[in-house]
Amino acid sequence: MAQPERNERQRLRPAPLLFEPSASVADPEHFFDLESMEDPKELLSRSTELALAFRAATDRAVEFQAIAAAQLADPRRFDRLTTADIAQRAEWTEDYATKMIEFGRSLLNNPTP
Repeated sequence: MAQPERNERQRLRPAPLLFEPSASVADPEHFFDLESMEDPKELLSRSTELALAFRAATDRAVEFQAIAAAQLADPRRFDRLTTADIAQRAEWTEDYATKMIEFGRSLLNNPTP
């Protein structure tokens, strides 16, 4: 999974994700009130903002997954986990877990603001 450079993500200032009321979430046709927009220009604009926000949130969550995996695999921890254990917990393959641990170590060793 290729990660966009951090500067590229910071440059994209996506719309904030607003939480939907629980009653709205129960309706499968309801999605951030997009279904009620009649102007296609407004619909395209808002749905694009949401898509960018979800991508940014996904990228950030993946970074935190990688950091956690690296911390759990740290040989200095008395309770460290094997790559197989981490893969199982995160529902990854062992190869992907190895890559995520490496990515997490790179993030921990080179923190950026």
